[in-house]
Amino acid sequence: MELKLWEHDIPYLNEGAETPNILHTYLIPTDKPLPCVIVFAGGAYMCRAPHEAEPYAQCFNSHGIQAVTVDYRVSPNRFPAGLADAQRAVKLVRSHAAEWGIDPNRVVVCGSSAGGHLAASALLYEDLTLPEGHTPDAADAESARPNGAILCYPVISVGAEFGHVGSGMELLGKERYEAEHGAFDLQYKVTDATPPVFLWHTSDDSCVNVKNSLVFCESLRDHGVPFELHVYPHGPHGLGLAQDRADVGGWCGFAADWVLRNI
Repeated sequence: MELKLWEHDIPYLNEGAETPNILHTYLIPTDKPLPCVIVFAGGAYMCRAPHEAEPYAQCFNSHGIQAVTVDYRVSPNRFPAGLADAQRAVKLVRSHAAEWGIDPNRVVVCGSSAGGHLAASALLYEDLTLPEGHTPDAADAESARPNGAILCYPVISVGAEFGHVGSGMELLGKERYEAEHGAFDLQYKVTDATPPVFLWHTSDDSCVNVKNSLVFCESLRDHGVPFELHVYPHGPHGLGLAQDRADVGGWCGFAADWVLRNI
């Protein structure tokens, strides 16, 4: 099933830019409320990689977890357009929880690569104050803060030392990136109130350095936030489910088990 993210006005609209405005649901029959994972595909904030969206949702379904995927806005849209879409997705899931068989207190965001940066941002940012003129609806009354996050080879830093500069450029635009990129290094936004996190990465990822996950886990540890981290010895960036790899291919099952045990 497809649902519009924004039924009326779309905040931070960039006329002429792609505005997909769609949430896809992957719901399994249930007689009790289940956890739900909201999936954001990666793509350096330039696109959304299909192999990091629907296959994830189907995997979580196979483990008894509801799922949705989000066609969030990417470049040339700039921050906070994508974050507004992510927060709206969390609110919509909670507002439809009863009819979709979802426990509104067990909503998890999941993202890969730059989608991991978006998922982590949804975990860390307060609800955005939407621009004047936004028409509120029932979903606006819900909290946008998820109950946990699954981060797959995530971009955490967009700085030059070990972060992914390309994602930062697409997120912010060149001028804003040069002036403000340090504010979007998410390891500095963790607090004692941050919900729990599951992460995985490969140690030799040559596109998004594993240090992104490591420094984020250091911040989680320093603030007493529970986390589970899997670092696999080898594998290129963008593996997705990695079903053809005996070493990495079990990650989705581990993540699903983590959701069922911890969220």
